[in-house]
Amino acid sequence: MSALRPRIGLIVPPAHGRVPPDAPHLYGERFDFVARGLGIDGVSPRGFAPVVDQIVDHARALRAQGAQAISLMGTSLSFYQGPAFTDQLRDTLQQATGVPCTTMSHAVVSALRALGVQRVAVATSYIDELNQRLVDFLGALGFQVTAIEGLGIEPVGGAAEVSTERLMALSRQVHAKAPGAQGLFMSCGGLLTLDAIAALEDQLGIPAIGSSPCGFWDVVRAAGADPRSRTAGGRLFSMA
Repeated sequence: MSALRPRIGLIVPPAHGRVPPDAPHLYGERFDFVARGLGIDGVSPRGFAPVVDQIVDHARALRAQGAQAISLMGTSLSFYQGPAFTDQLRDTLQQATGVPCTTMSHAVVSALRALGVQRVAVATSYIDELNQRLVDFLGALGFQVTAIEGLGIEPVGGAAEVSTERLMALSRQVHAKAPGAQGLFMSCGGLLTLDAIAALEDQLGIPAIGSSPCGFWDVVRAAGADPRSRTAGGRLFSMA
């Protein structure tokens, strides 16, 4: 590991344990990302239950690999039990590793606040149960979900098969139901949102964020580095 390339650890839901593809598009070779996979059975509370107790062990392993900051890169996995659980999980990870830790849900909240978004339209890959839990999670933190629609995808890896065109169509549909929305959030770390973000910002005239880009933006900040990107990510990644 080069001193010029901070090592950043990622805990990802799929068993393959690969670094999400947004990393090189956002940051090139500025950071040394390493990942470990949880192997969830499905994107649902039932699918999450068997792996929740393994998260801390994965964080310890990433720290042993030299990670200087660590993120749980799963949105619904980190919000589905509510804000108190999300905060407790982050605090437990930090205590276990001794380095800054965060989750994708913390990332989303930080990004919405940084962009000044309180009323948000939400497009997801989720089943209805997770959509409702997301509404409850954001509501408990002072956000108003003005409209939400999901694709009902539960199989692991299914979100990555959603085309940019389909994702943008869903996002425009949700926005049309929420004319007072100040921002758009595409929720699920598996959705490939980078190609959609700038186009939606241009079309809708409001900030747009996606789970995976937010996760990278947030964990880079946790590592004490500059999270901006010259190549992708929309308004969030252009902010000083």
